[in-house]
This record gives sequence, structure tokens and C-alpha cells, in this order.
Amino acid sequence: MEHYQVYLNGTWVDSPKRISVMNPATGEAFADIATVDRNQVRKALGDAEEAFPAWSGLPAIKRGDYLLAIAGELTSRTEKIARAITMENGKPLTQSKAEVAMTIDHFRWFAEEGRRAYGRWVPNQTDSKRHIIMKNPVGVVGAIAPWNFPLMLAARKVGPALAAGCPVILKPSSLTPVSAVELTRCVEMAGLPKGAFQLVVGNSSEIASEMLDNPICRKVSFTGSSAVGKLLIAGAAKTCTSLSLELGGNAPLIIFADADFDKAVEGAMTVKFRNTGQSCVAANRIYVERSVYSRFVEAFVKKVKVMKIGNGLEPGIDIGPIINEEGLQTALEFIDDALSKGARLVCGGKRLNVSGSFLEPAVLTDVPDTALCMNEEIFAPVAVFVPFDTEEEVLAKANSTEYGLAAYVYTSNLNRGLMMSERLQAGSIGLNDAVPATSNCPFGGFKQSGWGRELGIEGLDAYLETKHISIGGFC
Repeated sequence: MEHYQVYLNGTWVDSPKRISVMNPATGEAFADIATVDRNQVRKALGDAEEAFPAWSGLPAIKRGDYLLAIAGELTSRTEKIARAITMENGKPLTQSKAEVAMTIDHFRWFAEEGRRAYGRWVPNQTDSKRHIIMKNPVGVVGAIAPWNFPLMLAARKVGPALAAGCPVILKPSSLTPVSAVELTRCVEMAGLPKGAFQLVVGNSSEIASEMLDNPICRKVSFTGSSAVGKLLIAGAAKTCTSLSLELGGNAPLIIFADADFDKAVEGAMTVKFRNTGQSCVAANRIYVERSVYSRFVEAFVKKVKVMKIGNGLEPGIDIGPIINEEGLQTALEFIDDALSKGARLVCGGKRLNVSGSFLEPAVLTDVPDTALCMNEEIFAPVAVFVPFDTEEEVLAKANSTEYGLAAYVYTSNLNRGLMMSERLQAGSIGLNDAVPATSNCPFGGFKQSGWGRELGIEGLDAYLETKHISIGGFC
């Protein structure tokens, strides 16, 4: 049993009140970690505010050097950190290594992008005035990260906030805090000044409430469910705290008959089953043109049946466990609901009779629009197929959701692909691409999938305030 501490104002701090960290592949605790109370969060905010002038006053290139040092530490510890991700999250080790690699890329991107927080000189409208637009760091940031990509999604907040000149308090999911500890160790080794980065773990409601109620915290960045996001919006109203919200999704994957068949099947497998289907950008609804529908489902099922399920630390694993028992039961309820409404279970869908929360990858066909799995995030290895006949029909179905985080289209017709991309109501479109996210392009959602963007130049701008300076009397 490993014992971990939180990191407050440059010091590792223990607590008698701890939470256990479970391995979803075994159902057993493998670590525990200290927690903080609301008073400690309040003090952490005060320490971050004290660190703000010096951190924001550093030249951007110097802050970038710190971020590059963090990336270097992550690189040297890749194997250890990837193993920690798999232990607490359950995903296959190869995917955990890929997550570490993307995290490193995020830090390297923002290390350089922080130097490009450009203002501008605005042409004057009167002879006696001149105008300058300046970008300033927003201030102390509270970053609340989820469990499904615990390291990478934390980095999408920590990296740009630090690059912009904002001290950060990171609150990871209580299900997956170990990778956050490993990130914190990298921050410590990189030599960041105390108060510039802190790690808190504990009751989510208490920590978030202090971040929202305390005027010191000028921004909260959150990745998680739309329901929790709405609670944060309500809480932020009291202090007008700025929010960045990356919330739920209900991504459609549209396969046209003219698509490269084999590439479309491989893409569907990736976008559905990466991270055991526990991704806000996973294909929640797979629409296949009717003329190739049966053939496509058959080819897809053939690949599903040979996927290797098991502990992510074992070699060759394709599907790991669902994060916990609650997630597994929800997936089973979604399957039962779809079947009760006329869907057909082609394969899988049963709980494995082993320790841990494992579900056989399931394929449901001819699923009606009224099924829960068509309207809510599945967050499990459950593929849902529906045939379609026309572009207009599938476009209407794809957009008939309150979410708009991601969408995917496979076609060999570029005009059709661009038209669909323009008309799909989602923040990220994968056109013949199952993994569109990259450090230098913005990521975020339409409608109830969130506010703002992460990554790209927009990801840095999210942590900057825009200031207008009007100059008179010198001309």
C-alpha cells in the first residue's frame, strides 16, 4: 500500500483523513492519499495569491523554461507514471504511455506559446489619443480534472495557466489522484517557486465551493459532466468567477458507403473503444449508410470478438475495466433499456465473472432514438449502430442532441466531408480521423458540452484578461 500526500505552498503535507485509491481491475485498494479541508483550500488560495506577482512578473520565456523542465521530468518518468495511470484508471498500459506522451507535448506547446500572448497597437481615431491592447494573466486558477484521462486533462489546464502567469491549484478526481501526485513531483523537480502550483485532494463539493466563493480564485477550469458544470455555473454567479468548462458529449460517427471501408472500421474501433469507451469524445452513436450497414456491422463485430480484455498491466490488452461498479451497472442498464425498446444485442454485453469491473465489449444494432444510450453518454465499451439513407437524415439525427463536443465522418467525397463538417454542431470534427485532438488546435464543445476552449492559442487565451490602454495628453 502506497501512501501519498498533498502539496501545499512548496511542501508535502499529510493528513489523518485519507481516501483509498482502488484498482478497477482487481477491486482492491493499492494506495491512499491525504485530503484537505476547506480551510486548507482557503490558505492555498492565499498562498497562490502571494505567489502571483512574482510568477506573473517572470518573463514568459522563463516560465516556459519551467514548463520545459516539467516536460523533461515527465519524459524521464514515463514508465512509472504510465503504470500509475493504469493502476488507478484501468486503461491498457500502451494507452497510458500514449497519455503521458500527449501530456509532455501539451507542456512543450504551452512552454513556447506563452511567449506569444500578444497585445496590439490600435490605430487612433482622434489626433490626441493612442490605443494599446494588452494581455494580462487572469490570476489564481482552480483546476478540477477528471478521472478518465487523469494526467493529460490536468495538463490541459495546468500548462496554459502556468504559461500565462497564473498560479494553479490542481484538484484531481479522488478516483485517480496518483497520476496527479506524479505530475506534482515533476513540478517540484522542475523547481517552480512555492505557491505557483499546489495539489489538493478531498471532498469535491467543499473544494469547488471554496474556489467559487473566494474572490482570490479568479478562474475555475473544469472537465466533467454537464450536470456538475451547471452547478459550477450557478456557484460562479456569486463572484462572477470566470469558468472554462469541458463537459459531456454524445458524439455521432457517420460512415458513408463511399468511405474507405477498412479504414472506417479501424477508425470506428478506435473512436469507440479507446480508454474502454470512457471518453467524452467516444462515438456514442454510430450511423452507417444502409447499403453497407450489414457488412460494416459484421466486420466490426468480427474485430470486437477478438479483443483481449483484462488487467491493463498485462501485455496485449485492448479493453480494461470500467472505472468502478457504478459505471459498470450504468452500462448494463443502458444495454437492458435498449433491448427493451427493440434493439438487438449482437455480441458481448455481459459482466465478466472475475474480480474487477469488467464488461464484455457490446454491439447493439438498430437502436431506436428513444433509447437512453442514444441520448446520454455511455462511457463504457458499448457500440450502438443505426442505419441511415440520406445526408439530410443523418445530419438531423447527429445534431438532435443537447451536446456538441465531437463528431466524426468517414467518406471519400471531400465536398460531402466539408459540408458535413460545416453543418455538424460540434467543436471537434474528425473527418476520416478517429483521433483529431492535438496540442496546437482548440478543443471544446457547442451547446451543453461546455464553455471555452482548451489547447491551441485559444487554450492560452483562456487564462488571459484583455486590457485596453488609452493614451492621451502625450500627443
